[in-house]
Amino acid sequence: MSILTKYILKKYLINFIIVLISLELFFVGIDYLQNFKNIPQSANLQLLYVLYNGFFTLTLALPLSIVFAWVITLVIFIKNNEFVAFNALGATRKDIFIPVVLMSISLLMLLISLQMTPLAYSYDQKRKILNDEYFTSTKNDIFLKYNDYYVYFKKLLPLEKRAEGIHIFRVKSEDVIETIVAQKAYFQNNRWYIVDAKIIKKPEDINKDDLEQRLDIKYEKFLHTLDGFKPKILDNVYEGKTDFSIYDAISAIILLKSQGINTDKIRAILYNQIFIPFFVIPLLLLVYAFASLNSRFFNLGKFVSMSIFGTLIVWGFFFMLYKLSSSGNLMPEVVLLLPFLFWIIISSVFYNNKINS
Repeated sequence: MSILTKYILKKYLINFIIVLISLELFFVGIDYLQNFKNIPQSANLQLLYVLYNGFFTLTLALPLSIVFAWVITLVIFIKNNEFVAFNALGATRKDIFIPVVLMSISLLMLLISLQMTPLAYSYDQKRKILNDEYFTSTKNDIFLKYNDYYVYFKKLLPLEKRAEGIHIFRVKSEDVIETIVAQKAYFQNNRWYIVDAKIIKKPEDINKDDLEQRLDIKYEKFLHTLDGFKPKILDNVYEGKTDFSIYDAISAIILLKSQGINTDKIRAILYNQIFIPFFVIPLLLLVYAFASLNSRFFNLGKFVSMSIFGTLIVWGFFFMLYKLSSSGNLMPEVVLLLPFLFWIIISSVFYNNKINS
């Protein structure tokens, strides 16, 4: 790594940390003041609320901080005539912005990796604290389809990974041929284990004249079903929530797709977590393209205001598209990925035109 690269990254990272902390304190502080009356008096829960809200805000603040820190860094370079010094040393445009682009990609990859962890459910945990439901996570009357089975849980406890009041109906040609009844089920080894199950089988061909036909009833100590249907996936799909970690979202898409269930909403969540944060990379190039070598004939105020305004417009546009696609009524590939691809192409054209002119 050259001395110039180290210098640029040092200046950029200092500005990035300052901007990120400022945005975090602003958003978390405003939210805390708005919901202060609803937050429990417990100091532990208040601290957890701030931490969960801080990570949820990080998913919004980090991409914005990447661009805002770059704008500040460029303004400092222009005001101090450092751009002129860089060029005098023989530095090219790529030598200046490539280190920042690579650092930004690394920061976004870090954010994506954090969304593979339980921290992805920060908004849900924050909401539970506000609603005094943090220590109680129970869902009642869940009914779902799994292959040829229809499964009913009277009570689901996602945090404890267990369910109560289980009824499983096996259907063949619109006819119930088998019923499994149990009081308890546990999620272990990526599957649900039903304890002390009562299995009732009905004869497939019922003959009214055959009086010896009867139901076949037997008992099993353990049965397993719903392979891969994690309690958190069951909870989120049932509630129609928009909180999924990347790993759970991929698992849910695979499982629900095999059952013929619409996965548009979950795919939108996944695309928003993996691809959309990279909308800031073209912005870095555009901001750099419209910067000047020196401040003598350059309007710094206009440059800063337009850069911030443009960043917020682009961010708001993709946020709006995500909300539209997360309704589950529109294909996320068309609503999210296609505009994202167009944004990359359009920004590349603008950048090349500005640089060449």
